[in-house]
Amino acid sequence: MAANTKRDLLLARQARERFVSHAARILPELAGAIRQKLSALTEESGSARDMQDRRDAWLSFQGSEAAWVSATIAAWKNALLPAAAPAGMAVDTGKFELMGNEVMENRILASRLALRLLDSASWELNDLRLRVQSLEGVSELAKEDILRPEVLSQKMVEQWTLAPLSREVWLTVQDLIQQQLTAHLLEAYRAANEFLIKENVMVDIDLRALVKRTPSANSPSPVRAKPKPEGRRATAPAGQASVAGSSGGAGVEGGSSGVGAAGGGRSGSGSGRGGSGDGGSGSSSGGTGTSANSAAAREAIHDETRMQTGTSPLARARMRAQGVMGHLKRLLSDHAVDFDHTHTNQPSPQLAQALSRVQTRAATGNAYEGTLVDAPGQIYGAVDVEQAAGALRQRTSDLKQAASTSSEKATIEIVALMFQSILAEDRIPPAVRVWFARLQMPVLRVAISEPEFFGSLQHPARRLIDRMGSCVLGFDATISGGALEIEIKRIVQVIEQYPETGRRVFQLVYDEFQKFLSKFLSGQGSAARVVSVAQQMEQKETMAIQYTIEMRNMLNDMPVREEIREFLFKIWAEVLAIAAMKNGPQHEDTIKLKQAAADLVWAASAKPNRNDRARVIADLPKLLHLLRLGMSMLGMTAPVQDQHLKIISDTLADAFMSKTDAISLERIEEMSKRLANLEDYLSDEDVGDLPLDTENLVMMIGIDASEIEVITDGGSQPSEAMRSWAQELQLGAWFTLDHNGQVSHVQFAWRSDRKQLNLFASTDGRNFLIQARRLAAYLQAGLLVPTEDEALTVRATRDALAKLDANPERLLG
Repeated sequence: MAANTKRDLLLARQARERFVSHAARILPELAGAIRQKLSALTEESGSARDMQDRRDAWLSFQGSEAAWVSATIAAWKNALLPAAAPAGMAVDTGKFELMGNEVMENRILASRLALRLLDSASWELNDLRLRVQSLEGVSELAKEDILRPEVLSQKMVEQWTLAPLSREVWLTVQDLIQQQLTAHLLEAYRAANEFLIKENVMVDIDLRALVKRTPSANSPSPVRAKPKPEGRRATAPAGQASVAGSSGGAGVEGGSSGVGAAGGGRSGSGSGRGGSGDGGSGSSSGGTGTSANSAAAREAIHDETRMQTGTSPLARARMRAQGVMGHLKRLLSDHAVDFDHTHTNQPSPQLAQALSRVQTRAATGNAYEGTLVDAPGQIYGAVDVEQAAGALRQRTSDLKQAASTSSEKATIEIVALMFQSILAEDRIPPAVRVWFARLQMPVLRVAISEPEFFGSLQHPARRLIDRMGSCVLGFDATISGGALEIEIKRIVQVIEQYPETGRRVFQLVYDEFQKFLSKFLSGQGSAARVVSVAQQMEQKETMAIQYTIEMRNMLNDMPVREEIREFLFKIWAEVLAIAAMKNGPQHEDTIKLKQAAADLVWAASAKPNRNDRARVIADLPKLLHLLRLGMSMLGMTAPVQDQHLKIISDTLADAFMSKTDAISLERIEEMSKRLANLEDYLSDEDVGDLPLDTENLVMMIGIDASEIEVITDGGSQPSEAMRSWAQELQLGAWFTLDHNGQVSHVQFAWRSDRKQLNLFASTDGRNFLIQARRLAAYLQAGLLVPTEDEALTVRATRDALAKLDANPERLLG
């Protein structure tokens, strides 16, 4: 697409400069907040090593703070582009490149930050994207455009490591950085948008003309926008719908639950519906040739394929969710003139009194006109849900009459529609839906006082409802009177008891629910035995790998025979791991086994000195006894032990005749001390995929092998996106598992401490223990599919928006 006039390009550049200028003002304040947090951490108590690490982090940041701030600002300014790159440059070339560990770790840190920024500023960023693209005449921003959150974040992280500051310090203050940036960068995007609006650039954005049709749509040629009306400088080019969709605006994705543009063109909702309106489905005037149509179809197919394979389903679900949240924000901003999503609010006096009366009824046990009075042993059914829904509709009508502002009325209506959708979800058991109904008033209080509820997927009220919903959605068996229903009931009652605390009580009970799930899901039936043994196996295998790595480092520059190295790495490391787990790393027996490793290294080294040879001969029986004892801990039979001991004995005999350099006793003593305190040197870093022995696991658990299926390492290599998705699966979520041709409905019940092992429990009592890499491979191949690809509150918001699009008068009526 050809570029626009020089003035348009100048305006686009000035918008970027204004954005970078506002963003740069954040850094000095952010650096001060980081310094204060690190300083506060130095005053906290802890182990000597932790306290020293905190002090080192504080001193390191003090020395590099100014360099990081100035370098980051310079990097942001250097990233300013005089003009957007051609659209083709935004597409990967397809070449494979080797990437170092440091680069990969930096990208991971930057991507986490970028996701938080996108979550909070998606609607402003989407508007700015469209305006800049219309000025520059491109269909997509350049890959390295500073307006992209991922580019902004990448520059920050790169300059952090070049300052130099360690990634450990970044992780310590990561939450603070995300919190500060999300609060301030929204203003930076808004400032750039306000500048362009003052310059008469797309004052109103109509997304109906931007929906990208698939080849099967009625329109054979690209959508043509209407002539530019007075007061609009430019309209965005056709084909930008994919950009809008990816950043939280409107778009159609792969034919699944697409978002149309009905109702003012603001990324409307519906299942697979495109929006009608300007530039809708219909033949374009003038038409084009068959070759042009084919080219457009190929381009659309390419875009759709790239969208489907470039990111994980989790990332695409987040994009769709951000689109719904952006639509909701726009709806409130357009219709509620006094709506302000940047500040906390207080309800008007009349509404506060009405809410207080509701709370008084709930406190006296007469909630919702008596439809949800909690009686001991009562079992709720569909009739109770209908009564609760009817009472809530009446309550909503009363509250809207008491509301004084358009913002309050809109908030009451949207929350009511969301809960109507939740109560109508018949896949949630009635026993749970009636408790969800009692959350409407507490959520309404939070939504009125904290408009962030309508803009952030991470609000604790949303997260709590989503987590509880994901655990019970599609649950076939009755759970009335069960532990899960009791916990949900307790959570609702706690929230009702603290109506004025807002998000704090939701965050508190959300954390408590997470802890409950971690115990409840893995503590039932045979799953409890599987979890206990699997956790021990992971710990043992992890320690064995770490011991092996540490011993390799110790022996790296020592003249040690290959036979001894192989024995220490493949056998003795596992012996030490089992001993440390069984007795403790500093137990007397464990220390003896660690010392045996050092004694074996010294005994197998060259012995030109007669006294050294005499000492080896004198200590050999004790050493061989310890070696046999250790191998017995692994369950080795006597013949296998004899075979290993014969190799060791032959190696010791050769050492007496060896002419190589001897290992000094000082180095052996140093090795002994390091082995004795080996745990102090072990790293918490990921040790990779762990081996898993199915037969040993079943034998150790002591259950029928038909009750557990161990899916060990193997199969295809998953992508990094799929590995990340596997690490982010939420406990309690339901999946459809296709293993060896048998399809099972399973719930994610447990993840090990090091996230290497994952347990899924099926409704028929079977358990599936899956390794992390294999889990990612199953997700990638579609053998493990989430039952729901959209959070409960997001779907409820989408349903509410669909009703309001069809009947906008009810919002303020």
